[in-house]
Amino acid sequence: MTEVITIETPALGDRSYLVHDGAKAFVVDPQRDIDRILAVAAARGLEITHVLETHIHNDYVTGGFALAGQTGAAYVVAASEDVSFERVGVADRDEIAVGSLTVTALHTPGHTPGHLCYVLGDADAGSTAVFTGGSMLYGAVGRTDLISPDQTEQLTRAQHRSVRRLAAELPAGAVVYPTHGFGSFCSATPTTGTSSTIGNERRLNIAMRSDEDAFVKELIGGLTAYPRYYAHMGPANRRGPRAPGLVEPAQADPAGLQRRIAAGEWIVDLRERKAFARAHVAGTVSIELGDPFGTYLGWTIPWGVPVTLIGDRPEQVAEAQLQLTRIGIDEIAATATGPAGTLASDGTVSSYRVTDFADLAAEWDRPGLVVLDVRRPDEWLAGHLAGAVHIPFWEVAQRASEVPAGEVWVHCASGFRASIGASVLDRAGRQVVHIDDDWGQAARLGLPLSS
Repeated sequence: MTEVITIETPALGDRSYLVHDGAKAFVVDPQRDIDRILAVAAARGLEITHVLETHIHNDYVTGGFALAGQTGAAYVVAASEDVSFERVGVADRDEIAVGSLTVTALHTPGHTPGHLCYVLGDADAGSTAVFTGGSMLYGAVGRTDLISPDQTEQLTRAQHRSVRRLAAELPAGAVVYPTHGFGSFCSATPTTGTSSTIGNERRLNIAMRSDEDAFVKELIGGLTAYPRYYAHMGPANRRGPRAPGLVEPAQADPAGLQRRIAAGEWIVDLRERKAFARAHVAGTVSIELGDPFGTYLGWTIPWGVPVTLIGDRPEQVAEAQLQLTRIGIDEIAATATGPAGTLASDGTVSSYRVTDFADLAAEWDRPGLVVLDVRRPDEWLAGHLAGAVHIPFWEVAQRASEVPAGEVWVHCASGFRASIGASVLDRAGRQVVHIDDDWGQAARLGLPLSS
């Protein structure tokens, strides 16, 4: 009996899959922490014979190369891809036998030029499932602007044709298993639901609702900013990344932290953002540990700058380190744990105020008050506070000098990104107030809006 086991990575909004017939198994788009996959296979007594990549990933460092090397499995990558390692190159309609299972590759360009989907079938049931990577998502498609601006329209047209090909060639009951679409910025538009079939996608998918020209106009017009670290993932995956070592970083004492801060390194505090605001080591940056942590750190920091992690407990630091290996940050310069007062070189901590939009409304007309909106450009264009300054959170460090003089009230849509922006300005010596509140409250309170 065929079983598809989903291995979720909520921190990146992605899924990997282990598929088996009771003895032999293949894996689709594994994340870098392959121990999860190996544990599932070992618990069921499975031999992993093939590791399949739907595409060269842009949002994470793959675990495929390492998993294939550790298990002796064949590493299956599109033959059209230029990679620096040995692989089993496959093209459109090539078949792969995995025990009693048959997998057929379909070339489905769009998310990337060489993108493949893998159709699962067996002698009894025909085509029962399709692993769609960044092609057909749940009601949506993978974004098409990650390769280059020059190729975006061409890939968007290809994406429309690829999704329609899947809808036309596969049976309505075939289950759809995408890699992206669960919060990943690789999705071009929001996805709907947690499961689907080809029949559902024929009715609901964005590529099925309009002709090619209208699809291209709608999709490209709606593409939003994506994390800056994506630029480094494709090259890393073409080199064949090995499994991360996850070596415990060195411990930094207060004097060592101060030296790193003075040298311009990034000292990232993982604690809850309000706790950081109440007391933190001056010169550190707040990126609260949670599912978005790795994505937003990778989006914010200058790539390659040394990173030191501060947490309440060693377990926090270990979780953050794991998340960072998934995006290729393998070397953590140092770590430190404990209350902020014990980590400051002179025992003196910094702090700033945390408030909400109601307090902003009460102080709206106060002279010297500056409102800084750190949301994405598309969010700003959809509606913003009148008179606010807009600098996306990932640009605040480089553009801090553009923020007008005064007390800076920093907001986003929920408070998470505002905590990054506020802490970066605090590090630069500005007086800040962190608005930790839902953006919808601004309109409900009658604050003046522009668009």
